[in-house]
Amino acid sequence: MNDLYTDFDISAKVTNFCNIILDDFSFNEKIKKADKTAEINTLKVVRSMQKNRVNSTNFAASTGYGYDDGGRENLERVYADLFHSEAALVRPQITCGTHALSVALSANLLPGDELLSPVGKPYDTLEEVIGIRNSPCSLAEYGVKYRQVDLIDGIKIDFDGIKNAVSGKTKLVTIQRSKGYSSRPTLSVEKIGKIIEAVKSVKKDVIVMVDNCYGEFAETIEPSDVGADLVVGSLIKNPGGGLAPVGGYICGKKKYVDRCAYRLSAPGLGQEVGANLGILPSFYQGLFLAPTVVSSALKGSIFAAYAYDKLGFRCIPGPEESRHDVIQCIELCSEEAMIAFCKGIQSAAPVDSYVTPEPYAMPGYDCDVIMAAGTFVQGSSIELSADGPIRPPYAVYFQGGLTWPHAKLGIMLSIQKMLDAGFITL
Repeated sequence: MNDLYTDFDISAKVTNFCNIILDDFSFNEKIKKADKTAEINTLKVVRSMQKNRVNSTNFAASTGYGYDDGGRENLERVYADLFHSEAALVRPQITCGTHALSVALSANLLPGDELLSPVGKPYDTLEEVIGIRNSPCSLAEYGVKYRQVDLIDGIKIDFDGIKNAVSGKTKLVTIQRSKGYSSRPTLSVEKIGKIIEAVKSVKKDVIVMVDNCYGEFAETIEPSDVGADLVVGSLIKNPGGGLAPVGGYICGKKKYVDRCAYRLSAPGLGQEVGANLGILPSFYQGLFLAPTVVSSALKGSIFAAYAYDKLGFRCIPGPEESRHDVIQCIELCSEEAMIAFCKGIQSAAPVDSYVTPEPYAMPGYDCDVIMAAGTFVQGSSIELSADGPIRPPYAVYFQGGLTWPHAKLGIMLSIQKMLDAGFITL
């Protein structure tokens, strides 16, 4: 085994350092917990597929308008059943998580309505959707107002502030589960339920939407189990299991999902149209594999936290903390250290391993971003990847790993590159 790691130019120092972590009792208890979560979620997925009688005819391709697409319709029943929601919209026409969120927001907000974020500033790419940063076709341009309740000390939920912020004009509350490019903790489903309870105690009919990206199957329940009216995510993250080549989902109450379908296609058409173009097998099989794939990604993040905490870097979450998504934030303190880390992740990739990641301007971000992602599906962050904005505290956000051995390799190579560049000593 050591000889194989040597083939990747991983030194004995790094291998020995990592072996100490891999033998740690506390680390292995965390790994066992991830396996148990995967087992429970796998049973849930299989049961939903069986209940809805998934069969080989559901894998047939449709073209053109996509009328009478039984496979597409059954997949949406599977998702609705799995998320314990009234309806679901699962489509390849949804290009990414930001697109899914934009569809859900623009479908359910009208001019004069107010959008409220109770967990502070949303993820960078949503700023232009909302209009926090000016952009054509933003919600602000169409007369939707926006407010937010900041976290206390950047960490704690301000429940009193949330209750005071909800007003008669508040139409929709958006809760971002994952930390995004911030250092706040990812929200547990239990904590999301408490936020929803606080919001609904003031205005019962307010729509609560949860951005579920990176969080699916990290726990054994989802936000729709604790009162969310809409749950939104990307298929090239957790629920696609690494097989979905594109797509997104919106699950929730039928009246809100119906509006999303009209926004995605056209008024009067809704869910009746939308050809699957032959990619339904990857959607079904990806969902089947998703709990196990997410477990592999969780193990990689746990390994990263134990390793980099031991090396003296701030890790969010810390090695002993509970996990509610697949992202591991590591504050590396300099642009050069971020580049070294990302070089290690890229060099572990099965695709484009020879490429050197460099910071650059990306659409939707207000600063340069570095990304390491040698993925089979472009931008698939359930695959081994790491990225971060080039700004203090120079944090890198590690995620993904279709298999635990590959996630492990990525972290070992990141440590090797950090060692080679002189940012750590062993």
